[in-house]
Amino acid sequence: MSRTPLIAGNWKMHTTIDEAVTLAEAVAEASQGLSDRQVMIAPPFTALSAVAKAVAASPVLIAGQNVCWEEKGAFTGEVAPSMLKDAGCTMAIIGHSERRHIFGESDAMINKRVLGAQGAGLIPILCIGETLAEREAEKTFTVLEEQTRKGLAEVTITDPAKLVIAYEPVWAIGTGKTASKEQAQEVHAFLRKIITDLYEKNIASQIRILYGGSVNSDNVDALMAQQDVDGALVGGAALKPEAFIRIIRFQ
Repeated sequence: MSRTPLIAGNWKMHTTIDEAVTLAEAVAEASQGLSDRQVMIAPPFTALSAVAKAVAASPVLIAGQNVCWEEKGAFTGEVAPSMLKDAGCTMAIIGHSERRHIFGESDAMINKRVLGAQGAGLIPILCIGETLAEREAEKTFTVLEEQTRKGLAEVTITDPAKLVIAYEPVWAIGTGKTASKEQAQEVHAFLRKIITDLYEKNIASQIRILYGGSVNSDNVDALMAQQDVDGALVGGAALKPEAFIRIIRFQ
């Protein structure tokens, strides 16, 4: 069965509320009438509600850039699943390399976030990826398998649309370097085998695996042509309307 491509824009720590609304409106307009793919944007927390209202009449989906595993309590700086849903989100990015490597989030913490999101009815987008040192040491598959298995520990999936995995090689995020289409396909095919080991075959075959890491208007078509690349998690280019619209309209 075919998997519906997902083009996701992670805005990271960029945009004021007004800037976010302007960008979101451009994305919403460009997404009208696209029935063969989905578009998602992840604004900063401060702009979520305003962006959700701006895209309400469009098919654009909204995600939080992170999510706590608790619904309320003394967790200063965290955002609960119910808060994201209240702001208009249906998805949450979890385990992004910047959370892992800058803020020290462990696989165990990331797993708690996945479980918390899933339990609240949000779709987790679990991010995994190896560093340049790990790739050069030929540890790519070992690292990715560990991150995947630990990130999905005790995570039950009966509907493949309720989980997304994003492969983002750390060495390609914001560097201008991109995994070749062959490298991306090799990793995505490996990840497909891992999730087939974790979940029933028909479910695993339909779980979407996105590629992230300097995706742009020049390389998106080649990446999306790969059998196991089901979409893109876009960083810098998602902040540029023309570039992101071209990525949305990959061919």
